Amino acid sequence: MSKLKIMAIFGTRPEAIKMAPVILELRKFPAIFETTVTVTAQHREMLDQVLALFKIQPDFDLNIMLAGQTLFDITSRALLGLNEILAQVKPDIVLVHGDTTTTFAGALAAFYHQIAVGHVEAGLRTGNKFSPFPEEINRKLTTALADLNFAPTETARQNLLKEGVSAEKIFVTGNTVIDALYQTVRADFKFDGAIENISRRIILVTTHRRENLGEPMRQVYRALKKILADFADVEIIFPVHKNPRVREVVAAELGNVAQVHLIEPLDYEPFANLMNRAALILTDSGGIQEEAPALGKPVLVLRDTTERPEAVEAGTVKLVGTDTEKIYSAAKILLSEPDEYQKMAAAQNPYGDGLAAKRIVQALLWRYKFSSEPPEFFSPK
Repeated sequence: MSKLKIMAIFGTRPEAIKMAPVILELRKFPAIFETTVTVTAQHREMLDQVLALFKIQPDFDLNIMLAGQTLFDITSRALLGLNEILAQVKPDIVLVHGDTTTTFAGALAAFYHQIAVGHVEAGLRTGNKFSPFPEEINRKLTTALADLNFAPTETARQNLLKEGVSAEKIFVTGNTVIDALYQTVRADFKFDGAIENISRRIILVTTHRRENLGEPMRQVYRALKKILADFADVEIIFPVHKNPRVREVVAAELGNVAQVHLIEPLDYEPFANLMNRAALILTDSGGIQEEAPALGKPVLVLRDTTERPEAVEAGTVKLVGTDTEKIYSAAKILLSEPDEYQKMAAAQNPYGDGLAAKRIVQALLWRYKFSSEPPEFFSPK
């Protein structure tokens, strides 16, 4: 057959980080793949810095981001914009990533054009359609539309099988975020400003989940103050999310607390290297649960559920929710008991080996009969 026309569609920073290794790998086969990149720019500034880091120039940019945008805005604007682009390019397969509103809109637009869908990072589940919101339903709806499912782990594969996805449509690849991380973290990385001169132990904190807004976040920040009261050798670095509702609570609870550095959100490169510099990470993010174990960093997850249970089972992360005392107690153990810290830091990373993008591309080569070699499934060593 002639070249396989592949269109990658994404719109947020996490999607860009995780899709970049796939795009770069596809571009190693110009005689086989005609690769097109379309961004919705569901997030604008945060997306652009990742594109610049990985030197990816989009072929199409919908630039849909609006101030105060709602899920209705994102979905409708992405769907209408993608309709025109797909009609023009007519790709053979569309690749979407993960669980954002762009992910679902991209898969739905491709379906309306009767174009095949490949879902990178398929099969993550919490079992609660409102946690995380709207991601859990975005990924389930995308599964219903996907023709190829690139599951990061065996657990994700099993989730898909339980939902009736045919085994031949699933490839266990590892997570591409580990590919991106290994390409970005450097031992000699230099930070701008105060971070470079911190000699104390660093706790890195991020919070942004919709379900944690308000009182749950206040509980988290009160736990941080208790931790600092007991550990004079610790400093907290907190890149504060741009959501005004997050910033309001952060300012009220942590605005004048010594040992707390409230900073603007970091670009991916310094953030990845900050994770590598940190001693401990507290987060309600999904992706950090995958990245930190690859760097040997214990993670306390500020959520009651996770779609990434492999790390909990492996012992690299611990679910602590948003209760002040529970967070404080878990952090205190890790900061004061070296053996307990080392248990988490040295646990096996279940998410990848840096070769996920190669497996995805090999799966495409095999499925579309450019290669007789099926990809090997990822399995943690």
